[in-house]
Amino acid sequence: MSSVPPTPPPGGGSYTPPPPSPGGAPAGGSSDRTLMVVLSYLWILALIPLLTKKEDREVQWHAKHGLAILIAEVVLWIALTAVGFFIPRGMGGMGCGIGIVQCVVWCAFLVVRIMCIVKGVNGQRFRVPVISDMADKW
Repeated sequence: MSSVPPTPPPGGGSYTPPPPSPGGAPAGGSSDRTLMVVLSYLWILALIPLLTKKEDREVQWHAKHGLAILIAEVVLWIALTAVGFFIPRGMGGMGCGIGIVQCVVWCAFLVVRIMCIVKGVNGQRFRVPVISDMADKW
């Protein structure tokens, strides 16, 4: 077999491809890490990366923050449900107002989770003011 030298790209110069990363993993991190970061913010599924990737500090950080967001969400849901339960029926639209607040809070948590997933997949961290401080103490 004859070896044909590569032709230079248009405009002159030469092209040297980057060396392959060791182990065959992508340079920015493995797809396994990406999957684990996404799982970290999907409610109770955050336990999977927390328990399986104990040696990966980045995945552990995201898993702990995902669980902290879950705990905050559950606590707020219980508090708002209790407030809605104890409002007397004669209070008119108060029960409906609590329902609207619950919907807004749930949507806010969903937006925070999506932002955390996007930042985490791109190799960044998204800190939620009170919740991240709580998770950092674990």
